[in-house]
Amino acid sequence: MKILSIQSHVAYGHAGNSAAVFPLQRLGHDVYPVLTVTFSNHTGYGPARGPLIAPDDVREVINGVEDRGAVPQIDAVLSGYQGAESVGEIILDAVARVKAANPEAIYCCDPVMGDVGRGFFVREGIPEYMRDEVVPKADIVTPNQFELEFLVGRTLATQADVDAAAKELRGRGPRVVVVTSVLTTDTPEGSIQMACYSDEGAWVVTTPMLPMDVKGGGDVTAAIFLAHYLTDGPKAALSRTAATMYAVLEKTHAAGSGEMLLVTEQEEIAHPKEVFEMSAIS
Repeated sequence: MKILSIQSHVAYGHAGNSAAVFPLQRLGHDVYPVLTVTFSNHTGYGPARGPLIAPDDVREVINGVEDRGAVPQIDAVLSGYQGAESVGEIILDAVARVKAANPEAIYCCDPVMGDVGRGFFVREGIPEYMRDEVVPKADIVTPNQFELEFLVGRTLATQADVDAAAKELRGRGPRVVVVTSVLTTDTPEGSIQMACYSDEGAWVVTTPMLPMDVKGGGDVTAAIFLAHYLTDGPKAALSRTAATMYAVLEKTHAAGSGEMLLVTEQEEIAHPKEVFEMSAIS
């Protein structure tokens, strides 16, 4: 498969395309990375050096990919953090162009806005833009529970609440909703969950919660889910994504690393050990 990934880039660490591209490639997909920023590091380290890429320059890179005749062969577009509406408009234009050339192509959007404990970390107006303009045009969305709560406008206390919210979100356009970092009153103690909702069914998978905070995990999750979804569908994608993310994060925590050990633990990306049971959601 060929994937156009329009995201940020950091030289040090793993975030945006610096988190997503290697797992996609390790799983056998060709990736066309388009950068929206090129920073020294992600902001988890504090101030970063390097430039924002001007929206017109982002568009020009996409135009250049189109000049090479690649657009009709693109199977999916992947996006993450969108720092401004102007960048979002360019991403949506790229999605429209790809789908015009290949109607079977899909758009996977990680609607990056915030998280529990941190709140929103995007600039004012971006959450509303994601909710009203971007998410309805996506085929796959991968919000965390905090982001899903914003998208539907209410707190989600139980698994049934999450199920109803995902169903509502699917009614707005996305065919597949993947909810990460699920913690409800139904989540087993010491665990964290991930759930997937699609036309083919809905499932939830439970993994142990690790005492760590890692940047870029959502970027890797979206990329790995998309990679497996393209070849094997939503159920297998959920199982393999949960298995990979837990294995990589467990090894990262054991090593005391502040950055995910994506390269060191690449076998967990290529050949995940699917040891966590999935439960069907009725």
